[in-house]
Amino acid sequence: VQLQASGGGLVQTGGSLRLSCVVSGNSFRFSISTMNWYREAPGKQRELVAAITSGGSTEYANSVKGRFAISRDGAKNTVYLQMNSLKPEDTAVYYCNRRLGSSSTWGQGTLVTVSS
Repeated sequence: VQLQASGGGLVQTGGSLRLSCVVSGNSFRFSISTMNWYREAPGKQRELVAAITSGGSTEYANSVKGRFAISRDGAKNTVYLQMNSLKPEDTAVYYCNRRLGSSSTWGQGTLVTVSS
């Protein structure tokens, strides 16, 4: 399985971006997976930003609640991260991740840079 993330870029403070992560392979396995977005800022540890379960339940890091929204499209094997009201502290490489049972699969990162 491969996870292909895209949508990063340079945006001004207060702007918006939407990240996408396409998961190759079996659609059924995608549908039963928990999908996550993590980020890693320079000099900091990778942190969980948002997660969505197979049933559609979501959770968010406190720092992004009310600004970010995670969603999934089973027909496209894709998970999204809509990021609004972006702040300079949101600058990081964003990674998508799939959890299925005990397995964890990572995609390559996409860089988000928020200028002040």
